[in-house]
Amino acid sequence: MAETDRELLDRIRDYLNANDRFCATNDIQLVKLEPGYAEAVLTVTPDKLNGVGVVQGGATFSLADFAFAGAANSGNIPTVAATSSFNFLRPGTGGRLRAVAREISRGKRTVLCTIEVFDERDRLIAYGTTTGFVTGEKLLD
Repeated sequence: MAETDRELLDRIRDYLNANDRFCATNDIQLVKLEPGYAEAVLTVTPDKLNGVGVVQGGATFSLADFAFAGAANSGNIPTVAATSSFNFLRPGTGGRLRAVAREISRGKRTVLCTIEVFDERDRLIAYGTTTGFVTGEKLLD
């Protein structure tokens, strides 16, 4: 029986969630994966806050980076971040942050994605772009 596109996307999502130990340890998870599109969430707990009581910038960036990983790897082609430009627009607050990554362009060796991060009130708190480098032929068999 042939695997459907949905089944492959679900396997890629599950693989990334299981194998990114940093994100698993830090309450970051891919929750939606479509071709060239991913959503990831960060559960905000006290250990994610900085000295002034808002989500630490590195936690917000890690969330955005994992959403990028989902979108960039959604085609089952291993891709890692090469460069990122990230802008913090307002403090991250609340119990959950959500990142949305969209693939804008894909070539043979590079991919470009935009990433938006929202708070639980759906306010945009950060925006960035990441260029990825294609590292291999196939992520999963």
